[in-house]
Amino acid sequence: MNCAGPVGEVQQASPAGAPEGRRLLRLEVRNAQTPIERKPPWIRTRARMGPEYTALTELVEQQDLHTVCQSAGCPNIYECWEDREATFLIGGDQCTRRCDFCQIDTGRPALLDRLEPGRVAESVRRMGLRYATVTGVCRDDLEDEGIWLYAETVRRIHEVNPGVGVEMLAPDFTGHRHLLDELFATRPEVFAHNVETVPRIFRRIRPGFRFERSLDVLRWSREAGLVTKSNLILGMGETDAEVLDTLEVLHDAGCDLITITQYLRPSPRHHPVDRWVEPEAFADLAEAATEIGFAGVMSGPLVRSSYRAGTLYRQALAARGTGQAASIVAGLGAGAAAPVSAPGITNGGRAA
Repeated sequence: MNCAGPVGEVQQASPAGAPEGRRLLRLEVRNAQTPIERKPPWIRTRARMGPEYTALTELVEQQDLHTVCQSAGCPNIYECWEDREATFLIGGDQCTRRCDFCQIDTGRPALLDRLEPGRVAESVRRMGLRYATVTGVCRDDLEDEGIWLYAETVRRIHEVNPGVGVEMLAPDFTGHRHLLDELFATRPEVFAHNVETVPRIFRRIRPGFRFERSLDVLRWSREAGLVTKSNLILGMGETDAEVLDTLEVLHDAGCDLITITQYLRPSPRHHPVDRWVEPEAFADLAEAATEIGFAGVMSGPLVRSSYRAGTLYRQALAARGTGQAASIVAGLGAGAAAPVSAPGITNGGRAA
């Protein structure tokens, strides 16, 4: 899921903390020495297992689909699924790389399921979605790194669901431009590639990715004429100044939309939480991002990169006509949102 790092040297088994089928990495053993942190009072969400949530759960199981909502332990799953919004995880539920924050399991993926794009497209139709977000695991085990699967999924969703927007959250495909061009050619409404953290700690958090390579992916998608998006996770060791600098760098690379969120540690084997960012600080970052020139900003402790993705995209498009950027600050209280004005995106899609 755009989450990364090649599988490293293993150390010892841990029945309580290791993923099924493999031993803990040395890094995971070290991480596990720090107890799970107590969450502050503003990190809370209500679990509402209503009828729509139940219906989507049954459909995902029947169609044998993998969703990020489930695999990544998203705190917004009840809210989003009750509103009939979901993010699809393609390529299986095993990633060939490892990020120190990501709940997606690392291991040897199963054989590629070439019927999956059709099932995803049909599920979008049956769910009645207006906007579908698709992401996937890294497939470095495949010669094309899985690019056919990503591209075919976008094509099939568009074919089966005319008028439905598609947001593609993709890995870097090791910076192979010819592979990425194949995906760009499918014309997703939004092309997202998440850098997740600041350059200083990037290699430690995401050893299988390179920060500059991720910037190249965003630049190339912008050159292809796509609306571009990225994400920053706070609380993994970055400073406020580094966050602001990274926002500037992302915008200069052609990034139109940005989401900013708090890191929530999935398990003891994952990277410890370095700090809890208060909701007011997320509001300040939203204002800073819009002043930098992002066309759309979603900022809050429980925001995830695909949270309300369709809403942010539509508001960013509306900004083309008004000159006012879309900015939503989430987590200031139940359902709170605060708009912030800033230059919007032009008809060419670029943040002004």
